[in-house]
Amino acid sequence: MIGEVALLELGVVIITLAIIADITDRFNESDIPLFIIIGIILGPYVLGRHSDFYIGNTPSAYMFIKLGGEFGVMFLLFFMGLSFNIQKLLKHRDRISLIGTIDLLNFAPGILIGYFFFQDIMVAFLMGGIVYISSSALISKTLLDLGWESTPEAEQMLEGLVFEDLFIVVFLTISSTLLLGGDVAIHNIAVNIGLAMLFIISLVLFLYYKPEFFDKFLDTSSDEIFVLRAIGLIALISGIAIVLGISEAIAAFFVGVAFGATEHMAKLQRLLYPFRYLFGGIFFFYIGMKTNPLIFWGISTILLITVASTTIYKFFTAYYGAKFFKLDDITSTRVGVGMITRGEFSLIIAALASEAVGPYAIPVITETIPAFAVSYVLVMSVLGSILLRRVK
Repeated sequence: MIGEVALLELGVVIITLAIIADITDRFNESDIPLFIIIGIILGPYVLGRHSDFYIGNTPSAYMFIKLGGEFGVMFLLFFMGLSFNIQKLLKHRDRISLIGTIDLLNFAPGILIGYFFFQDIMVAFLMGGIVYISSSALISKTLLDLGWESTPEAEQMLEGLVFEDLFIVVFLTISSTLLLGGDVAIHNIAVNIGLAMLFIISLVLFLYYKPEFFDKFLDTSSDEIFVLRAIGLIALISGIAIVLGISEAIAAFFVGVAFGATEHMAKLQRLLYPFRYLFGGIFFFYIGMKTNPLIFWGISTILLITVASTTIYKFFTAYYGAKFFKLDDITSTRVGVGMITRGEFSLIIAALASEAVGPYAIPVITETIPAFAVSYVLVMSVLGSILLRRVK
């Protein structure tokens, strides 16, 4: 009977995601906010308060959704790595470095607000990351929808996103080592971060000196075997990362970089994208399912201050970054407005916080920070998309 109920829960989740995806596709809007909202509604904190049937009630269904969420993070970062253009990074490294350095100023509002309200360095650090990183997926989608993919503003934004994506990999490495390692001793923290960096460096060196391994590993005429090999290797390396106390997202990113350098990139995108969409949807649903909406009222003041300050701050850092490269006023305005959107990476930080162990497993980190991230992303993803579509 338990298995039957769990299967019913999973069926409800997937068909609901399918309906939402169809609706948002018809209106050419992002589905991420609605995936999160439906997770909140169908989860234990809304439907569960009024009914014995809610998503996540059955332990096996909850574990599947939780594991599906981990796969979602893995695929999100894998595809980011897959499309990562190292040649472009090296060619435009000076320009990207300058844009990124200006953009790093956006860490400041989150850190200051987080420490002011919570008097906790780790909370301030996490809030800094949440408000810093723009959404590559949502911004890229909006640029494509508007037909701006080949414009100067698109180039400026995408180069800024390249720096952010690289920086957030370092941020996730440090934060996951701290949150999942469960140790606050300086010596042990240094050892854990050292091990994490050693794992990443070893992986990067292997990618550099043995690039042919990935080509040969994926070389098969069977699509079915191809998919099994690709997902198997992504899951294996990501699993090793988790055992070492590192986010699976980091490992998946570098595997994506390695696969992106092979002749199989187009095939990987074609065959694995459905998995990314399915498990990515489950990840956003899972984030919503774990979010208690009653906490929203308690953080409303912090949310309003953060939304107002980071919107203005992000706009002007991006605007003047574009002006520095001699872009005109309207193009610079589009860049400033475009970078406001926050999304998937802020939620990945929230997911890490919710899984914190040891001395960091306190309510303000495991409950308040995820709730803040969800509400912040809901506001900023909608606000950024609306402003960019209507800026003239």
